[in-house]
Amino acid sequence: MDSPLTYYEFFAGGGMARVGLGDGWTPLFANDFDALKVRTYADNFGAAHLKVGDIWDLTPLDLPGRANLAWASSPCQDLSLAGQRKGLAGARSSAFWGFWRLMQGLESEGRAPKCIVIENVVGLLTSHGGADFTALCQAMADLGYDVGAVELDAERFTAQSRPRLFIIAERRADRPYLGQWTRTNAQPQGPGPTLPFHTRRIFAAYERLPLPLRAKWIWWWMRPPPMRNATLESVLEPDDRVPWWSDTERDRLLAALSPQHRDRLRGLQASGERHVGAVYRRMRVEEGVRVQRAEVRFDGLAGCLRTPGGGSSRQFLVVVEGASVRARQLTAREGARLMGLPDSYRLPKSPTAAFHVIGDGVAPPAVRHLAVQLLEPLLHRQPGPAWIEGGWAGS
Repeated sequence: MDSPLTYYEFFAGGGMARVGLGDGWTPLFANDFDALKVRTYADNFGAAHLKVGDIWDLTPLDLPGRANLAWASSPCQDLSLAGQRKGLAGARSSAFWGFWRLMQGLESEGRAPKCIVIENVVGLLTSHGGADFTALCQAMADLGYDVGAVELDAERFTAQSRPRLFIIAERRADRPYLGQWTRTNAQPQGPGPTLPFHTRRIFAAYERLPLPLRAKWIWWWMRPPPMRNATLESVLEPDDRVPWWSDTERDRLLAALSPQHRDRLRGLQASGERHVGAVYRRMRVEEGVRVQRAEVRFDGLAGCLRTPGGGSSRQFLVVVEGASVRARQLTAREGARLMGLPDSYRLPKSPTAAFHVIGDGVAPPAVRHLAVQLLEPLLHRQPGPAWIEGGWAGS
């Protein structure tokens, strides 16, 4: 039997990476500076191994032993496509360099993790014209790591559209051989990015890397997940257990719909069937003027959940049944289900506080897929999926 894998969890938030990694992993250390997130983490997992405070105040002495994995879901506000795009020099996303200072300290002590995963928004690939992604990859290469990246969207596992970038680095000195789970310095066969995890954004970012850095690149391979079963409606509370808005509140939301979205709603009313849609607010420029619009999707997915203070913020629900249209806010528990969290996960009592925790998190099912398909075979030195002409081989 394989021994449990160990890890450090930085920018841990409410511990969603911990949920995703699962019981086969042993946490040695977790850190966050946000008091609300720390309380939520402790409420779900206890405070053992949890260190509260700014990452810049940590030293390698705070990190016990040598972990197999260092997981870092560093702040994304300055990298998000919806943000100001300040990049890694931004006040919050520069926390990555505080994390990296710790990795450098561990390397000097002979305790560098065998594997590092950086989880962030896909905007990191293009931030500052790709310079931020190049700088991050260069830092890893300079410390003795080979690096690659995949994109995973939570919609492959849950009823939420949530694309995220996962940068996976493996320490060269800890690799006795190149197993089936990697192919180094070779792009997939076929025209362009054909695999679900290697998007055009990743290919473009790879092409922007300097040639010496491309020599340190790994194309990571994973099996695609099975088809998703969950839909937006499947995670919702029964209609009679949640408060619905008044007609006035509903009409205020619907009045913000663009003509295109209003026509779509009317078409669904004419069908006479039940339809459940997710509504989110966007700032749009119309005839040179910024206006707030409500946009609704009826594809069985919610839009990307956000913290209450950023992006499109809270989402709303619209239920159409013939001529009847009802609207309400998404509940915190429903939001947690959209993240792939079990109902046993303890949320803060305030909905705003709960969305502050989950809106900043990583979807646990995406983490689990990454762990099963890549990290665990990699760290246990087991053959993983191998790409061959026409399909997958191995397991």
